[in-house]
Amino acid sequence: MSYKTNTLILGIETSCDETSAAVVKNGREVLSNIVSSQIDSHKRFGGVVPEIASRHHVEQVTYIVEEALETAGITPDELDAIAVTEGPGLVGALLIGVNAAKALAFAWNKPLVAVHHIAGHIYANHIVDELTFPLLSLVVSGGHTELIYMKDHVSYEVIGETRDDAVGEAYDKVARTLGLPYPGGPHIDRLAQIGEPVINLPRAWLEEDSYDFSFSGLKSAVINTLHNAKQRGESWSNEDIAASFQASVVDVLVTKTLKAVEEKGVERLVLAGGVAANKGLREALTAACEKVGITLTIPPIALCTDNAAMIAAAGTFLFNKGCLADERLNGQAGLKLE
Repeated sequence: MSYKTNTLILGIETSCDETSAAVVKNGREVLSNIVSSQIDSHKRFGGVVPEIASRHHVEQVTYIVEEALETAGITPDELDAIAVTEGPGLVGALLIGVNAAKALAFAWNKPLVAVHHIAGHIYANHIVDELTFPLLSLVVSGGHTELIYMKDHVSYEVIGETRDDAVGEAYDKVARTLGLPYPGGPHIDRLAQIGEPVINLPRAWLEEDSYDFSFSGLKSAVINTLHNAKQRGESWSNEDIAASFQASVVDVLVTKTLKAVEEKGVERLVLAGGVAANKGLREALTAACEKVGITLTIPPIALCTDNAAMIAAAGTFLFNKGCLADERLNGQAGLKLE
């Protein structure tokens, strides 16, 4: 793969409820990373409302791109390409970013690069510490829980994935059961640091040779535990429920990940996705990797959640490889990584 020096990529991300634009130099140096969150608009509904998300993207995307360029101190003429999230995500939200990117690419006469959202999360780690191969990535986000093996840049092999609820979905559903605000993941994580894992909740290991995940049973077990306690006139503290739930989640994620690391013979592990911000998971995975001598990279919190810097970082390698899109580019809600 040949590289152009001083590559400047504008990234655009609108896959869910963050409108973001960023300028990244050479795939690693973040010159700007502007994120407009919609949490306040969606939390009253207990989750993201697609139509509202799309409307906010329409209102914000032009301003966010302008701010990203201004903060980076560059003009459109200096850009080498525009990278945009093609999918997966909410199709209406994706379309806003894709069409904005296509319009800008046409107006500025710049190449267009289509980026997979999960690839972006993985490449958030490249901004922190240059990726070395082969590596394994544990991707944990609202809609994805996957183990991905990479032999080289932009080469992906999904060796494990969720069969039902992704870990982020399970966190939000348990939080809703406990009466906690949306998004629920940070609230569960905070309570788990206070409570004790005194409730024996199940771990879904699945088949012996499987790296797949399943969290719907764990979610149901939490709900049943609460209902059974209520029927007996008893109660559990939210802190202990959160700690018990998180202990089960982290146990499965860390155990399966380290088993995959050993089987694949890799010496590099990266954590990616919004749930990578979870303190309990970060600490447990760090301790496990230190114990077996595996190099672990975890992005800072700002690069764990959806942002355009990660899209620009991944887009840099696609641009250098000559993987360009054209005016037929469209948002794909169920886009596969491989």
